[in-house]
Amino acid sequence: METVRVSLGERSYDIFIGSGILGRIGSTMKTLSAGGTAPSMVALVSNPTVHGLYGETVTASLKGAGLGTVEIIIPDGEEYKSLLWAEYIWGELLKARLDRQSIIVALGGGVIGDIAGFAASTYMRGIRYVQAPTTLLAQVDSSVGGKTGVNHPLGKNMIGAFHQPSLVWIDTSALKSLPRREFISGMAEVIKYGVIWDSGLFEYLKHNRDKILGLDDGALTHIVMRSCSIKAEVVSRDERESGLRAILNFGHTIGHAIETATGYTRYLHGEAVAMGMAIEARLGTISAEEASRIKGVIDAYGLPSLLPDDIDISSVMEAMEVDKKALGGELRFVLPLQIGKVRVQAVERERVRRLLKG
Repeated sequence: METVRVSLGERSYDIFIGSGILGRIGSTMKTLSAGGTAPSMVALVSNPTVHGLYGETVTASLKGAGLGTVEIIIPDGEEYKSLLWAEYIWGELLKARLDRQSIIVALGGGVIGDIAGFAASTYMRGIRYVQAPTTLLAQVDSSVGGKTGVNHPLGKNMIGAFHQPSLVWIDTSALKSLPRREFISGMAEVIKYGVIWDSGLFEYLKHNRDKILGLDDGALTHIVMRSCSIKAEVVSRDERESGLRAILNFGHTIGHAIETATGYTRYLHGEAVAMGMAIEARLGTISAEEASRIKGVIDAYGLPSLLPDDIDISSVMEAMEVDKKALGGELRFVLPLQIGKVRVQAVERERVRRLLKG
């Protein structure tokens, strides 16, 4: 296994990355003691699809390590990342009598990780949780950094908390059972890291498309490891997004607005972010040639880069008004200066509206 450390003082934790390692999670969980006390109970939160694929393996590993286990299954989909389903999770935790020594394991994609982490951050004012991401998007992005939350009809991820996991356990072999659309959606976040931080990663994505889309083990390990390393460095330097961490939102101001305007049902998160990146690249001071290179890589991985004509621009603009990144009435974006370097700045609304129209 490869290991990446997220350095946050007493909240530090490790990201373990390997192939075929889900069946080994129990023995590592056993070592996650708090005050010298091992976990009293583990709640496995998942959805029907992922649980059907990996639930038995993970549960057997937990029980094999002597950990009591309860399974909590919620429906699959962004529309279920809501307070209603968070309340359901809280109820199941209470019925199972989980205490403050208990741990939640989030087995699934970004929706499961976000809502399970949010439940952990609020249950008994905060218990520990472990991320076991099974989608590319979750492995390279949402499982790392401690952002937890649920959606609201007026805005994505507007209700939530910073609550760092105790461990992130990434099994890259899970990507081979991922629906193709889900895998490609996750590539948007990998492309993001290349644009905001690492031009070398951007070039790797450009020249190794066939290996990555062919699910080559070495290529998968490389992009997951490099993405996690970048995010770990950024989060270690700015845990609560007071400065540097904001660059991780490249493509997300417009992307989240597209998701909100379409009711979280039309696009996967990465698809919306891909459109956001292509549009936001044109808002910045980056050259037209460099902006075209960004769009070219987005297109090469089969991600959308243009906003369809049937999407209501006014609804997208309205959704941006309640975005967390809006400050003092200004719309703020992460804008590329060059591939590998970005900055956060305000952009006039009319300019944004014109680019959304194409």
